[in-house]
Amino acid sequence: MVWLGGRGRRTAGLMAAAASAALALTACGSGGSGGSGDGDSGGREATYRRVIEDPHPRPADVIEAAGAPTDVARADDGSLLLAYEASNVEDDEGPAATAWRIVRPDGHTVAEHAEHADAEDAAPAFKGVRGGFVRVPPGEGAAGAYVLDVRGKRHKAVITETPMRTRPGDLLLAELEPTLVYRPTTRTVAPPAGAPDYAIRFAVDERGTAWSLDQPLTDDPNRVVWQRDGHTLGSRAVPKPYTGGVLAARGGTAALSLTRGERVRGLLLTTDRGEHWRTVLTGGIPWRELKRGPESLVLESLADGRLLVGEEGGRYWLADDRANTAFHEVKTPAAFTSLTVDGTTLYGIADATTATYGLVKGEGLWISRGGGREWHRHEQRG
Repeated sequence: MVWLGGRGRRTAGLMAAAASAALALTACGSGGSGGSGDGDSGGREATYRRVIEDPHPRPADVIEAAGAPTDVARADDGSLLLAYEASNVEDDEGPAATAWRIVRPDGHTVAEHAEHADAEDAAPAFKGVRGGFVRVPPGEGAAGAYVLDVRGKRHKAVITETPMRTRPGDLLLAELEPTLVYRPTTRTVAPPAGAPDYAIRFAVDERGTAWSLDQPLTDDPNRVVWQRDGHTLGSRAVPKPYTGGVLAARGGTAALSLTRGERVRGLLLTTDRGEHWRTVLTGGIPWRELKRGPESLVLESLADGRLLVGEEGGRYWLADDRANTAFHEVKTPAAFTSLTVDGTTLYGIADATTATYGLVKGEGLWISRGGGREWHRHEQRG
């Protein structure tokens, strides 16, 4: 599921007041990074300040101020939810504004909502589910989780502390502190049952298999453990001298990033749901050129089992096929601050890395249904 929230500070670009509604979602300044492109920075700054200080902001105003979404999620019918945040440019504290907009597969808006917020609050994030979208809890615990259907109607989520055995259709809602799983059929949010005592990473695939990285307090090696319906199906030790990092699982593939020291060095992966494992240290990915550290790694599995590997705000590589033995670099139409997948579709966001009144080159949401071979910018159709 697509989830881009929490990956860096939001941009605060503001398009000219006369910009059409079609461009409000997909602003693209002609200037460079952090530049507005038209010289009217004073007007944009004043309008932007009014938006974040307004106790009851209009969704269209927040979206225009933000420029690019922080988060995009896709429901099973193809509807998209785009979340936005316009934060305080001058300080990490102070006023802010957030908004979300749901658009049909044809691009037309069906619902939108905005709220006044605080710059210290987490940006809103959602995950696409059957029939709509579920709000990712903004803090520790499950409080704040709720469901929006594809028409924008809000529904309560059933929140329980009783562990839930994972089944097909469940999805990982929050990975840590605490780990939470969401079941669309009952709108239930709960911790997964049977998780290892020292599990530090999680993934849940479309079959309901829960994958976790068990990191014991002893000198024993880390282990990948996979379970379903509360029962352990198997485990695999992480090869020395590596430790485990990020987990991804979908389409029969499960992969764990391998770290050594402060660098990512490769992958431990299976393409047959845990029957056989192999270590990938080459494959066309220049691991030594990943400079940002394990915390910035992007590792996701497409629905067909291909892996996407990269760094937040940096370069990305996509597997040539589901064997995941060879990767090619993804060519992007703009510098993306985030890139993620839903099914086999790639979603990239071009944005500033810190809040700013201007726009970056190519700012907005970009979509590729051809493995990054071609891209189009998402446009609002009213």
